[in-house]
Amino acid sequence: MAEPASPSRRGRRPAGQDARAEILAAARVEFVERGYEAASLRSVARRAGVDPGTVRHWFPDKAQLLTAMLGVVGIDPGAAVEQVASGPVESLGERLVEALLGLWDAYGGDTVRVVVPAVMSDAALRGLLSQFIGAAILGPVVRALDVADAPLRTSLVASQMAGLMMTRYLVPVEPLASMRPADVAALVGPNLQWYLTGDLAVPPAERA
Repeated sequence: MAEPASPSRRGRRPAGQDARAEILAAARVEFVERGYEAASLRSVARRAGVDPGTVRHWFPDKAQLLTAMLGVVGIDPGAAVEQVASGPVESLGERLVEALLGLWDAYGGDTVRVVVPAVMSDAALRGLLSQFIGAAILGPVVRALDVADAPLRTSLVASQMAGLMMTRYLVPVEPLASMRPADVAALVGPNLQWYLTGDLAVPPAERA
């Protein structure tokens, strides 16, 4: 349980860089201790000893707070989810691949190359990253489909995307590493579509 904030730290404080740094430090502890889904902007504010409005001044939602804590700048997971969720269900897998590649391709893939090794070397953050991917990005997409075995489907999609991240950015395999996101999405999307909406009891090669 978090220790109560001291009286000198209560109330609204100016939204300066010192407050931002304290919020990020508190967010790491809060996310690691409570998990991504259980933590909230309010609980982070309480741990940092600031007003919730100060947290929202810097970080409009929990997903953006986590990405900032991981050192990722300019990525809005909520926008990616919105892009994926809109449009026909039949092309959901393709849109998911293209949206995530759009995020990862930012800055030439440097974000992936810097952040992923740092996260993988930290046991606490490794678990947190998987929670974030499931809860903030893949979970809402799968739940919106109202299909059976949503956790299984989410993990299968995550495994595919993790492999794509590895072979496109961390250990580049050509020509995949240099292909346009739309072309990768057209090739990989159907497999993700099966993970999302297909009959998981029937292997893709045996589908009619």
